[in-house]
Amino acid sequence: MGEDKTALVNINELRSALLSNKTENKREATLLFLTGPERGQLYKLDSKETTIGRDPACTISIPDGSLSRSHARCVERGAEVWLEDLGSTNGTYCNGEQIKKVALCDGDRIQLGNNIIIKFSWQDSLESTFQEQLFNSANKDGLTGLFNKKYFEEHLATEFAFARRHDTPLSLIMFDIDHFKKVNDTYGHLAGDEILRSLAHLISAMVRTEDLLARYGGEEFVVLLRGDQASAYAMAERLRKAVEKHAFSFYGESIPVTISLGVHTLSENSGSPLDLVMKADEYLYRAKNAGRNSTGCAP
Repeated sequence: MGEDKTALVNINELRSALLSNKTENKREATLLFLTGPERGQLYKLDSKETTIGRDPACTISIPDGSLSRSHARCVERGAEVWLEDLGSTNGTYCNGEQIKKVALCDGDRIQLGNNIIIKFSWQDSLESTFQEQLFNSANKDGLTGLFNKKYFEEHLATEFAFARRHDTPLSLIMFDIDHFKKVNDTYGHLAGDEILRSLAHLISAMVRTEDLLARYGGEEFVVLLRGDQASAYAMAERLRKAVEKHAFSFYGESIPVTISLGVHTLSENSGSPLDLVMKADEYLYRAKNAGRNSTGCAP
């Protein structure tokens, strides 16, 4: 239908399940981010080593200027999890004390740099599910499963400030489905919903883990990526061609789908995150006015 159907979580049922759970569940080591760009996100430490830092190669990559590229790591050693500083500039802290290496206890507060605070805890599957659903209900689009506009805008503000401070490239791709109203009118709103879901699944498989894909509203989507205009344009064209070739259907009936895209890269004239969105939107509409199924960007 093109409407944001954010999933509603029955908090009372989940809480009751937690309180009434009498079975002995396996408890897993987790990191819950209390501040920063990942606020509310829960990560399970399900590998032997989890690295945290600015570098996209880190297990948890965070665009925060006070973090080092490889800031800290959590290492599983037997039944214990150890927090280890990796020679960071602004330090790693546990419960207010700067550390080089420490064994973590349930409920410990970790601070990385100036801005990132994390809670370490051992949680069973019900507790993890409860926390994940809280995060998803606030930050994910219920129809497509992508991040929602609110989360995108918060993430954009952080990435924008980081790119400005470190003089690194940042680009935005904005795209929407060509003649989407015609799809709804011809095939029905349920078909339109299925097209949105299928498109989200297709694009999700193509973007990098460090890029952010979100549903901006209706049939409009955005991809925020750390890259210059050439790389952003190349990605936009890959997305456009993939959608054009993909066999979209609803109950066996083939539905042709194409997208139009606008690309803009952070420049000296970009005074705010909103400027990046407005310029990408402008190039999107240039592409639509040029005949659709195309990508618009600055010369």
